Formats: sequence, C-alpha cells, structure tokens
Amino acid sequence: MTKRVSIFPLGGMDEIGKNMYVIEYENEMVVIDCGRKFADEEHPGVDSLIPDIRYLMENKEKVKGIFITHGHEDHIGALPYVLPRLNVPVYGAPLTIGLVRSTLQEFRLLRGAQLKEVNERSYFRFDCLSVSFFRTTHSIPDSLGIVVHTPEGAVVHTGDFKFDLTPVGPTLDFSDIVKVGKRGVLALLSDSTNSERTGSTPSEETVGTSIEKLFRKTRGRIFFSTFASNVYRLQQVVETAHLYGRKLAILGFSMEKAFRISESLGHLKIPENLIIDAKDLPKYKAEKVVVLCTGSQGEPRAALSRIATGAHPTIQVQPGDTVILSSSPIPGNTRRIYKTINRLFRAGAEVIHGSQVDIHASGHGSQHDQQMMLRLIRPRYFIPIHGEYRMLVTHAKLAEQTGVKPENIFILDNGETVHLTRRKGIKKGRVPTDLTVVDKNGIEENFSVVLQDRKRLSENGLVMVVLAVNRKTLEVKAGPDIITRGFVYVRESEELIQAMKREVQQLLNELRQNNGKEPMQWKAEIIWHLNRFLSKKIQRHPLIFPVISYL
Repeated sequence: MTKRVSIFPLGGMDEIGKNMYVIEYENEMVVIDCGRKFADEEHPGVDSLIPDIRYLMENKEKVKGIFITHGHEDHIGALPYVLPRLNVPVYGAPLTIGLVRSTLQEFRLLRGAQLKEVNERSYFRFDCLSVSFFRTTHSIPDSLGIVVHTPEGAVVHTGDFKFDLTPVGPTLDFSDIVKVGKRGVLALLSDSTNSERTGSTPSEETVGTSIEKLFRKTRGRIFFSTFASNVYRLQQVVETAHLYGRKLAILGFSMEKAFRISESLGHLKIPENLIIDAKDLPKYKAEKVVVLCTGSQGEPRAALSRIATGAHPTIQVQPGDTVILSSSPIPGNTRRIYKTINRLFRAGAEVIHGSQVDIHASGHGSQHDQQMMLRLIRPRYFIPIHGEYRMLVTHAKLAEQTGVKPENIFILDNGETVHLTRRKGIKKGRVPTDLTVVDKNGIEENFSVVLQDRKRLSENGLVMVVLAVNRKTLEVKAGPDIITRGFVYVRESEELIQAMKREVQQLLNELRQNNGKEPMQWKAEIIWHLNRFLSKKIQRHPLIFPVISYL
C-alpha cells in the first residue's frame, strides 16, 4: 500500500460539533470543514473546543485548502483560530463565505484571508487530487456535498443533509448524486447525527404550516427563538408575520448578522417596513409584534436567556406573551434550555417547545435518508462521521443493511487513520490530537491535564502546604501550614488539619535526615504522601499544592 488514500478526522467523532476531516494522498491534503464545539459543564472555564491542527501545521505545504460544506458554527467556527496559524485558501458557497468573511472581520483577520466562492458546478484540480461538489438540502442555504477525486477513486463527504422533497429553498439534485455514485466511489463519509431516528426526517414545509397555525391563534406578543443560521426558518417567520400584520423586531448579534448577509445574497425576502427597532416595541399593540431572537439552546448570553432572567436592557417578558422555541436540543444543552423555559413560565409566558407541535424539523437525515444516500453513492468503504459513538455504530449497521461489507466499514476516533486503496482498506496509526480549547486568554493546546486539575478542584477542592526553608541548612523555619479551599470546613475539621500538619512535618524530618533531597524535590514527596494519607483517612483526593519559600 505504497500509494494510498489516508483519511483521518481531527474533530466530529464521538461528539456533535468541531467537524474537521482530512483526505491525504502522497504530498497533498484536502481539509473538509473547520468547526468548533461549544463547551459544557464538562469543560469548566472554557468557551469552546476546536480541532487540534498540529499535524496540519507540521505539513502545511501539503494542505491545498479548507473546503466548507455549509455555514453552521460547528463547520466554520474554528476558522478565526486556525487561519492565523494555517493560512490556506478557504472554499465555500456564497452564503458560507459571507458568514466566514463577517466572522473574520469581527476578529480583524479578513486582510490576507484567501476566501473563494464555489457552487455545485465548481471544480478544482491539484497535482494528484481534485475537488468537485453537489448540492444538498439542509437547514441553511448553500449546503454542499464535497467529492475529493483521488487516483484510487472518489472520496465523498455528504456534509449535513436530509432528503427534503418539499423544501423551503432549492431542491436537492438527485441526478448529481447518482452521477457521483455511477463513476465509482472509494469511500463515503456521511453525517450520523440522526442515525437513531427511524423513518425520514420531516420536511421543512410541515414547520411552516405549524408556524402559521400558532400565529393565527396567538393574541399577545410572540417571541420566536431559533438558530440564527436556520435561514429557511427565518423566512417562514418573516412571511407569517407579514401575513398576520405583525411587525418584526430582531434581537441578538448573530441573528442580525444572519439577516443582513442572507438578505444581501437573496436568501431572505423581507417585505418593506416589516422590520422595526426593538426599542419601538412599546409603540405597538401586543398582538401586532413578533420578536425573533437567539437563545433557543439556553445560551447564557443570548437574547432570550437575558430576557428570561430580566437582564435585557429594553425587553421584559410579561403575562400574555407566547414564547416559541423552534429547535431541538443540542446534546449537553438540555439543562440550560429547561432552566430558561422555567424562568419564562415564572414570568407568566406560555412556552411552546419540544414535541408539543411540529415547530421544528431537523436539518439532518434520519435512517431512511441515510440509507438512501448510501444506495445512491454505492461506496466500497464507509466511514460514519459527525455523531456521538452510539450514533456512529448505528449508522454503520445501516450501511451493512445496504450492502457495504462489515470489513469495509470503519468507525474512527479523532486522530485515527484509515488507509485505502481499491483493493484493501486498513485502520492503522493516528495523528496527534489533544484537547484544544478557546478561553478568555485565547487558544490553549494540550489542555487535557489542565482540565483534569480543574475537575479535581471542583470535585475535591484544594490543599496548600506552605513552609519556609533555610536555603543552606535546609532547616524548616516556618510551617508547615495547611490552607484549604473547597475541601473541608476548617472550623469543624481542626483535628484533620493538625493530623495533616503532623504527617507533613514527619515527612520533612525524614527527608532532611535520610536522603538529603533538595527542597524542590520535596514537593513531589509532599504531594504523594499527603495524597496517600487523605485517601486512607477520608477517601478524598484534593489537589495538593506545596508552596516552599527560601530564606
């Protein structure tokens, strides 16, 4: 297997978000998507997670570009952090590039960025690899599947998709997908998000009907919250508000940006004089306004969350208001969403959410959609992508049912590599991947150890051992003193604190008398012995932090 296609994910496996996939052949690499994932309670002090691109940076001369399937944050959100370190061309459809351009402008990174617009007829040829596209249906316009042509055969990446026969926007072109399959496909990488859902994903048209019914029967103000990037849903709200004579106020930076860019590209058609400033809402009767806002996932800084907590400067929820949450929970967000819903109910609003009505249709295909894609593409090898592990496994079983041989299906972890030829495929080796996060200080790489310490702090607290040592004689001149935070309540644990002091004092005496270790080496000994002592004494494992001053 000297000449082979290597495929490896840098994000998107066993997780929802952070999508990045690499196809490599000899001295060329094509990168597909560059997304981020929002942090949850498992990542304290972290804003978002992004792919680890060390391998790409070490081989940047091989990277021909980053090809983006569509404009959702989990596919473009890491670009402001990746492009300053890996300045390669970015290819995407007009709306995708419009959103990327706006984001880079916010980060003051637009100058020097190589942004290239494509469509389903575009074609790019490199030395060994070439790239083409096909249109798909998703919850955002300008969604594309990507085909990477290699000497061993085509590698197809579906992007996020569903087969919507009555979409709000352009229809999916089945003939293009059939043509890709007929030419022969080496490997298919396909979205696994809804692999546990039977049947087909409902059409976006059903949501439009539900929105119309809700607007017709609602008498008070309407707060409508959805993903800002769900442009088709935004169009449905615009049309229904106009139909029932309601003015529309837009709240949230990302929502305003989506409206601005989508309207400029013709994806949003907005009647004249429909949009009003949120400050002017009091001028209109309650039954004459709709507030379209971000926050359907309970994001703390989003408009709806601030309204629910009373923290919004101009708008408060009041009895008689109706709040419509038009989205499904992203895994990990359920608690935050229900906290927001409870606050809205407490303020007197009626909240419509979940499966109460058909107010949301996923943009991801369910089992029938996924199997149809498999049958149209007819790949030799199959790699389920973009999903938690159980979703990947379920998608793999669906592929078996369509005729893909079990030995030709590869479920990967981030960094794991598959090597493919026409005759053989093996999973072997991996590229380095570690937790890479974004916090208030910027990018933090190799964050796993730091995260372990943070979790340990949150679960077991901190014990500081403070002492002063004569540099020449190694005599302990002060201490050891024990300071705790989040470990025990000191006033009720004096006996334990004194026992810890005695344990450390005894250890220090032995260190001075027996082995003469330098004080800098004492820290490791203190940590080990005190950990063992506390584990036996009270079965707790706080983070132990010795502080040694020299006199």
